[in-house]
Amino acid sequence: MTTHGRRPHRSGRATAEIDYVLPLRWQDDTGLTELTGYLRDLSRHARIVVVDGSPSPLFERHARLWRGIAVHVRPDEDLTIANGKVAGVLTGMRRARAEHVVIADDDVRYDADALARVHALLDHADLVRPQNHFHPLPWHARWDTARTLLNRGLGADYPGTFGIRRSTFEKMGGYDGDVLFENLELIRTVRAHGGREVRPLDLYVRRLPPDTRRFWSQRIRQAYDDLAQPARMAVFLAVLPCVGAALWRRRPASIVAGAVAAVGLAEIGRRRAGGRRVFPATAGLFAPVWVLERATCSWAALAARFVLGGVPYAGRRLRVAAHSTRRLRRRALQASVPSGWDLGDRPPVRCQPSGSGSLAARKPAAL
Repeated sequence: MTTHGRRPHRSGRATAEIDYVLPLRWQDDTGLTELTGYLRDLSRHARIVVVDGSPSPLFERHARLWRGIAVHVRPDEDLTIANGKVAGVLTGMRRARAEHVVIADDDVRYDADALARVHALLDHADLVRPQNHFHPLPWHARWDTARTLLNRGLGADYPGTFGIRRSTFEKMGGYDGDVLFENLELIRTVRAHGGREVRPLDLYVRRLPPDTRRFWSQRIRQAYDDLAQPARMAVFLAVLPCVGAALWRRRPASIVAGAVAAVGLAEIGRRRAGGRRVFPATAGLFAPVWVLERATCSWAALAARFVLGGVPYAGRRLRVAAHSTRRLRRRALQASVPSGWDLGDRPPVRCQPSGSGSLAARKPAAL
């Protein structure tokens, strides 16, 4: 069940009643000082579990700096799944103690009020889906913000953070770790198990923008995510042929009309739920450029799927973007996950049936 969350009457700061799981895997420590400061402030409001897949020298440095601030562990070795972030989440959820848990990427920055609101919403929901916004805003962050605004114009965006009930996660048995679009996989798995999702469009959580090199490296991989949403993928695949046909027939007005429509939809997304206070007006102007970029990369993603068998990810190729809700529901009916497990006790590894979406498909894993 999906609903749009309203601001709860409950207020105040979050406490140790909420856990915060942060999976990360760094190759350098460029942002270490900033992240350490964030974790130190955050530790006053939540119990933090950092699952760190960084190389040994970096891991050991992090362990020294974060001692007393966070529980700092490596990903569990039995989680032999392709998507390292999912392995980090599963490891962190094993060590979570609170019923309410926030899962967040390493570039997400909560303040106390946003954390408290997620905490309150989880009283009546299984999954909370906040709204990320970039700050600061270099040019490429404004470009990518156009994607956020278009998603908001059509419904809701896909953030780099969620709030989830630990009991729901345990009941699900986790989620598939052999997919690329792991956030959509988590959302659909919660739905498949009958969980209630809330999407408070006015729950804004800051996100640090990637550097320019990382931004460009993500273009095709993010387009590959749309393979999990066939209707959306079909629209983007149709854009370039339509533009080519308009140019061939010398009808530039059609292209201009499409660009105006994209800007208009982005502006609708910007104005929803007080978005103008965090999204600049100039971001919507990037919408036509982003649509052309996604249309071009969608063809590259399609080629990667059928010619190369997937996209590169951490030295492997991931073929599946995310599973359909229908398929996950079918798996949920077939799966049987014992209740009452203490995730911290790390029960014996169970091999899920082939195709199970509760844990890593075709891989042994347990919570």
